Amino acid sequence: MARFIFITGGVVSSLGKGLMAASLAALLQARGYRVRIRKFDPYLNVDPGTMSPYQHGEVYVTDDGAETDLDLGHYERFTGVAARQSDNVTSGRIYQQIITKERRGDYLGATVQVVPHVTDAIKAFARAETDDLDFVLCEIGGTVGDIESLPFIEAIRQLRNEEGRENTLSVHVTLVPYIAAAGELKTKPTQHSVRELASLGVQPDVLLCRCEKPLPEGERAKIAQFCNVRKEAVIPALDADSIYSVPVQYHGEGLDSEVLRAFGIHDAPEPDLTAWYDIMDRKQHPEGEVTIGVVGKYVSLPDAYKSLNEALAHGGMANRVKVNIRWLDAEMFEEGDLAAKLEPMHGILVPGGFGERGSEGKIASVRFAREQGVPFLGICLGMQMACIEGARNTSGIAKASSTEFGATDEPVVGLITEWMSAEGLQQRGANTDMGGTMRLGAYDAKLSPNSHVASIYGATDISERHRHRYEVNGAYREALEKGGLVFSGMSPDGMLPEIVERPDHPWFIGVQFHPELKSRPFDPHPLFKGFIEAAVKQSRLV
Repeated sequence: MARFIFITGGVVSSLGKGLMAASLAALLQARGYRVRIRKFDPYLNVDPGTMSPYQHGEVYVTDDGAETDLDLGHYERFTGVAARQSDNVTSGRIYQQIITKERRGDYLGATVQVVPHVTDAIKAFARAETDDLDFVLCEIGGTVGDIESLPFIEAIRQLRNEEGRENTLSVHVTLVPYIAAAGELKTKPTQHSVRELASLGVQPDVLLCRCEKPLPEGERAKIAQFCNVRKEAVIPALDADSIYSVPVQYHGEGLDSEVLRAFGIHDAPEPDLTAWYDIMDRKQHPEGEVTIGVVGKYVSLPDAYKSLNEALAHGGMANRVKVNIRWLDAEMFEEGDLAAKLEPMHGILVPGGFGERGSEGKIASVRFAREQGVPFLGICLGMQMACIEGARNTSGIAKASSTEFGATDEPVVGLITEWMSAEGLQQRGANTDMGGTMRLGAYDAKLSPNSHVASIYGATDISERHRHRYEVNGAYREALEKGGLVFSGMSPDGMLPEIVERPDHPWFIGVQFHPELKSRPFDPHPLFKGFIEAAVKQSRLV
């Protein structure tokens, strides 16, 4: 039977609950246990798919097509366990399902209430698909005290009673702020946060205390006394130089040992952290560095490209180099001096996005990479911009554009209306709900045997995750290939372009999917590994 670990946060948001959950799961996994992590988000959106990146950061997509919170990316990168639709649920999704049932009459006229109907739905999500697991870690989004999170805290309280205290554990992540004027760490915010959680019926067993200064033994004992936990269960969590140092750091502070002790497990094997030490060594002792220019439209908020940022770091680890990322706003390339900004770059990457804003700047950066021989990687919209640039400048189609940007006589990129999935033919119309017009999740692709990408992957059959509603128009394939842009990857039915490349360029690849979603520190994605390798070669030429 699976044991449950419930993770809450207090005092302030953005304390790193997701990273903590991923690190604890990785430590338990390193001891040989089977783990899965889930995120419960209190907001009323059904999922983050229609939320602005400025509001919520990136949308992480799973193999089965779920649009989820970016924390699931941390979970996958740290454990290698592929996330599923059932691993992320929001208040909006729960209420949507309950109201649908109520309208159908499933409740037989009963009054539908937060308790028991909403809390029962939350508990059902926590328990779903857990038979083959040792530990299920459930992270509750938001901060204790928020009105929105109250049903989730109540569900935790009920689960702890129903599953038994020997099979459940509460970890509370809190802040111990340092007051510079007093020269002290203050424990009172943590005390109040724990008191708030306890007043809702949940007594934490372990406290993870985020602090920017070492936590003295006196303060640690004080927190333990006033928060009703063992002193050893007060775990200091100082800022780390890299997120990939966090599991080793938390192990050193005794987090995983204290969690196992609380469960009454005293014979667990020591964790094998060899792979984590190797990652830390590669991260901390690079043998060179490269600079990558990311030309996007959400560059003022790096969380909008969280997986991309990490995938580039993984490519750096694979090549033992430090990757310096320069976030470049695509709009500034629509005027101004393009060359001055891009000439220092050893590689240029145009990521995914939606809408017309910044599109001409992205196209201009693609042209610069093509003409100057700079390694280029285009992802999703970036591939589409590469096709439009090629159509305009090497295939003689001056008016080439995307229907996403308005009516056009040369729709090199257009709205998807139908495609094949594992469930069969999928069809969409222009007026379908925004959340339903996407090609989402993992799809197969076939690569040309003698192509550059086939050599990078070491295979001709691949599966990658998608999130887009526009496709490159296959009717322009012949014209684009005459201009040197080769369609080297296609959907299995040969209808949808998946990858384009330029054989006459040192390294120029565009992909319709999001390879960053499948990159791991232990297993860097081949495209990012190859892209950074090409950037290293470029750095030796400039």
